[in-house]
Amino acid sequence: MSHLIAPSILAADFANLQRDLEMINNSEADWVHVDIMDGMFVPNISFGFPVVAATKKHATKPLDVHLMIVEPDRYLKAFKDAGADGMTVHYEACPHLHRTIQAIKELGCRAGVALNPHTPVALLEDIIADLDMVLIMSVNPGFGGQKFIPNTYKKLQDIKELSARKNPNLLIEVDGGVDQSNIQQLVAAGANVLVAGNSVFSSANQPEAIANLKNPK
Repeated sequence: MSHLIAPSILAADFANLQRDLEMINNSEADWVHVDIMDGMFVPNISFGFPVVAATKKHATKPLDVHLMIVEPDRYLKAFKDAGADGMTVHYEACPHLHRTIQAIKELGCRAGVALNPHTPVALLEDIIADLDMVLIMSVNPGFGGQKFIPNTYKKLQDIKELSARKNPNLLIEVDGGVDQSNIQQLVAAGANVLVAGNSVFSSANQPEAIANLKNPK
C-alpha cells in the first residue's frame, strides 16, 4: 500500500481550526492526527474532549487520536464518543497494556501503541499480534517542532521485522520531525503512516506540502 499522511492539528492555527480542517479535508491527507496531552505524562497540555468533538464535526477524514496521558483507560469511551476513529496509547503509560488494547477494540476503534524514543521495540513482542498500529516517536513527546532523532530508522526496521513475523498487516506510524527531507528514508525503513505538523502548517502552501509528502520526489 502507499503510505498514509496524517497532518497533526497540534501545529494548526487554533483560532482558525475549522479553516485548517477544511484544508485537510480538501487535501491528499488520509487522517487527522489529534495529540492529547495531560501535563503529567508529557510536560504540556493540548486539548480535550470538546476540541476533539469540534474537530470531528468539521473533519471528513478519520481522527487518529494519540493519547499522551496517564491512565488512558479512564477516558477511552469519552474519546470514542467525541469522535476518535483510532486511539493510540503509550506503552510507558499502560501497566495492563493488553487489557487497554482490548478495551479500545471493543469500542470499535483502531488500536495502537506508541513507543517513546528510549523504549525498545522488543518490548512489543508479546502484544504486537493484537495491535492495529505501532507509533514510533521520532522526538520526545510533548511539543511540536523538535529535532528528528536518527535512531528512529533502526526502530522502524526492527518493528517492520517483528511485524513481518507476527502481524503482517500492522500499520507503522512515525511522529516527529517528518518532512520532505526524510520521508523517503522513513518509508523505506518501514513507516506507512506519517504524522506531519510543522512541515505542513508552517508551509506557505499547505495542500502542496501534504501532496509532496504523499508523493515525495
